[in-house]
Amino acid sequence: MVCLAAFLCVSAMAGCSPKENIEAAATEAATVPEPTESIVIEPESEPETEPEPEAYAPWEREEEGGMVRSYLTGEMVSASQGNRRPLAIMMSNDKESLPQYGINRAGVVYEAPVEGVMNRYMAIMEDYDDLERIGSVRSCRTYYTYFAREFDAIYAHAGQSTFAKPYLKNVDNINGIEGVGYSAFFRSNDRKKPHNFYASFSGIQKAIEKLGYSQEYGEGYKGHYYFAREGHEVVLDGPAAMEAKKVAPGYEYNNPWFEYHEDDGLYYRYQYGAKHLGSEGQIAVKNILIQCCAAGYYATTAYRNINVHEDLWCGYYITNGKAIQVSWAKDGEFGVTHYYGPDGQEIVLNPGKTWVCIIPTTDAGKIVFE
Repeated sequence: MVCLAAFLCVSAMAGCSPKENIEAAATEAATVPEPTESIVIEPESEPETEPEPEAYAPWEREEEGGMVRSYLTGEMVSASQGNRRPLAIMMSNDKESLPQYGINRAGVVYEAPVEGVMNRYMAIMEDYDDLERIGSVRSCRTYYTYFAREFDAIYAHAGQSTFAKPYLKNVDNINGIEGVGYSAFFRSNDRKKPHNFYASFSGIQKAIEKLGYSQEYGEGYKGHYYFAREGHEVVLDGPAAMEAKKVAPGYEYNNPWFEYHEDDGLYYRYQYGAKHLGSEGQIAVKNILIQCCAAGYYATTAYRNINVHEDLWCGYYITNGKAIQVSWAKDGEFGVTHYYGPDGQEIVLNPGKTWVCIIPTTDAGKIVFE
């Protein structure tokens, strides 16, 4: 390039002497062009990582060091319990039956009317291996079979109403008054019938084996609730939230209520004018769900007929001293019930125990928040 530039320069200098041409060419060749502006290539930035989701999806099954995330509470529990189908067992709420044995172990409790204003519990538990007394156990009602199916639970009960009997074929159940199921239960001497009928872990296990039920979750089961991840605790706020330091669901029979304790973030339960004690102390839960349902009676009887399938914008989610209104919808006949907040999104529960109150829509006006 230098030679070519010199040649062109020389050719253009017509009339110059050879000496002048050589000097001009040398001068041109010695000229260093000004450097052009440098281009700096920035290194590619690291791709942004996706933010961690704020909730565990129902089907997420974190398992580490012999522990697994519970379908019932969203907390880490021993894999031997968390991977085993839970027990859903009916419990009496008559004064003569108190306290309920084993109810403190339940990850989820359903409370619903059964006859007239009388209500009863279904306690769903996975941590009951060391329990020698569970109950007292009472009879089945139709809608409890659906609640048990929502958690793929094995359902234990002491008989059933006439109206519920056809529905028992839809759920693996241990019936205390029929077949081999009686081997799971016993009667105590410290209560009068019918409040002295109890189950035990060993008895339940023997009955499950005799009846041939699998204790592994079904292949298609994908859990129930969304649970908040660590560092993303659910705090209900905004214009849709209301104060809920005290919650009374409005049941007439036992007049229960829950009181929020800020020191541990739990709702402590009361009924019959005093603390609601299980066999291991006062009952306390992290979440409360109130699900209002269309309800009536079977024919001319006092047995309640509660529709747990018809989607309604009627209910509440309560946690950490606040409440929001929710709607609910069930996945088909045997699927889980989903609860949706005012924004239309499925709600996220805080990890811990949950109490579900089933309320007839005609009694929704009796629900009180303070």
